[in-house]
Amino acid sequence: MELGIGMFGDLSYDSSQQKFQPVAEKLHEIIEQVQLADDIGLDLISLGEHHRPDYSIASTEIMLAALSTVTKRIKLASGVTVLSSADPVKVYQDYATLDLISNGRAEIIAGRGSFIESFPLFGYDLKDYNSLFEEKIELLRKINEEDPVTWSGKHRAPLSNQHIYPRANQPIPIWIAVGGTPESVHRAAKLGLPLIVAIIGGQPRQFKPLIEFYKEEYLAFGHDPDKMQIGVHSHTFVAESQEKLVEQYYPLYAAQMDRVGASRGWPPYAKQQFLFGIHKEGALYMGDPNYVAEKIISTIEMFGITRYVAHIDVGAPSHQEMMQCIELFGAKVVPQIRKAISNS
Repeated sequence: MELGIGMFGDLSYDSSQQKFQPVAEKLHEIIEQVQLADDIGLDLISLGEHHRPDYSIASTEIMLAALSTVTKRIKLASGVTVLSSADPVKVYQDYATLDLISNGRAEIIAGRGSFIESFPLFGYDLKDYNSLFEEKIELLRKINEEDPVTWSGKHRAPLSNQHIYPRANQPIPIWIAVGGTPESVHRAAKLGLPLIVAIIGGQPRQFKPLIEFYKEEYLAFGHDPDKMQIGVHSHTFVAESQEKLVEQYYPLYAAQMDRVGASRGWPPYAKQQFLFGIHKEGALYMGDPNYVAEKIISTIEMFGITRYVAHIDVGAPSHQEMMQCIELFGAKVVPQIRKAISNS
């Protein structure tokens, strides 16, 4: 069972000056936060790629490379690499380089992307949203497993007996991230790749049929059951108490949800949504350490997952709050989870 944290590098917003936090300041804060996560024994850091003014991380590869030099054991993963608008050759080269620098700690978590800003930015057409990903995950897997590579497709130039350098010492772990569509789950199962499900709304139990579908399809395609890996990635925040969470964190979370929602036509984020989310049946894993631990343990038992990624920086809590959250998660939540797993 792997327990880690995820971040998008949300930038705090100063409403009095109507401007976001300096990106450089946020990136240096993330480095310090991940150093703490490594020191405290967390298994994974997952960084997301965005191309918006409210997020600081556009190049996960560069940020993970920086983190590799100040950490010793924590796995360094994207979360996600928007593969549909990226070049698989360059993705492999970047993560192979990261893998060599970090002594084998690099991972790629690839997805189609729920944020679509990268498509026009890099010259891709949204009508090819699905076919781009299907073709590029095929090529990325081939590069990862074969050298040289011969390949042809619709969306990029073919490769003929082409060597790709540098080479990682071993194939880089590639996970498929999904938001809940059966087609995406089927694709991951067919390819025999690990699955990570983003559960950020509704009720976690609603995802059980989807995860069971993956397990059934994975085995039906003849893949080794001992190599099956399933993860959950959910919005998480650990506070000293439920009262402090609602009083101090809810306004930050709501503001970020409204910023994202403004471009998607969502109604304003209501406090009742937050309160339902943090309820034991909701999809927000937030509260005091005991409450968060119990909720994650319940999810592990319900789905039979092998990885949980706590996405902790929605709304840009202060650096001090982030450090406290990581400390509480690593020192008080994780030990309870590991004890429950060892006793099950």
